[in-house]
Amino acid sequence: MSTQLTPDKLLTRIGGLLRQAESTDNEHEAEAFLAAAQRLATRSSIDLTMARAHVAGRERRPTPVQRIIPIGEAGKRGLRTYVQLFVAIAAANDVRCDVARSSTQVYAYGFDTDIDTCAALYTSLLVQMVRASDHYIKSGGYRSATVEKVVVESRWGRKVQRRIQAPVAAVTARLNFQMAFAARIGKRLAEVKADVEAEAKAEPAAATSMAVALRDKDIELHDFYRSTSEARGTWRGPQESASYSPAARRAGDRAGRAARLGNAPELGAARGQLGFGRE
Repeated sequence: MSTQLTPDKLLTRIGGLLRQAESTDNEHEAEAFLAAAQRLATRSSIDLTMARAHVAGRERRPTPVQRIIPIGEAGKRGLRTYVQLFVAIAAANDVRCDVARSSTQVYAYGFDTDIDTCAALYTSLLVQMVRASDHYIKSGGYRSATVEKVVVESRWGRKVQRRIQAPVAAVTARLNFQMAFAARIGKRLAEVKADVEAEAKAEPAAATSMAVALRDKDIELHDFYRSTSEARGTWRGPQESASYSPAARRAGDRAGRAARLGNAPELGAARGQLGFGRE
């Protein structure tokens, strides 16, 4: 088992990895630093879970909390893809989410350190996603792409639907790009988490107790979410608000694979910019 880091030291270490990723132009190095950040987050989360499992009943034991994560001002384009990015990161870090109907904020449920990790990764990756989509739109690459639309025509007095290929609007291309970027980031982080947990469970001395602790953590979070959440229905993501553009999705997926993590100079500053609130 690795040496347990305090929450402050954990965030400092993750911040260092983010700065290293931001400072390299080599996409393979950036990929390695992103993976290292998620590996550190997952391993530290496991360590903290094991520590919580050994706290005596009468001692002060950390419990799940709910935080409000501001996403953006009402009416701003792209809020759903921003939410998609946070939810994808949260899924890889043991944090559950409810989404406001306006997509202006996310209700995050989890342990403090896990939510802090999500916030750090989100702040960095959001900057990268927006910059990458801006570059894609400014390059004009989307102009040669098309999107399928359904048009209604009158034929011999009847209304007939016909599918056509139409030019992709810039806003449609941007949404498709960001959706694919967020989806790819979620897959990358989930793969790293699965690998780290498999390695940890393979350690003979801790395999059984770790499996029990991780299961108990999941149950505790599940029970907390059920008793706290007031959500009605399930958030279905941004897909319903955008036409499908294969070319923009491919471009976004490529950018997600090579994400170099934003431009936040310090993790502490990035967390402050999110303006966490509690209910």
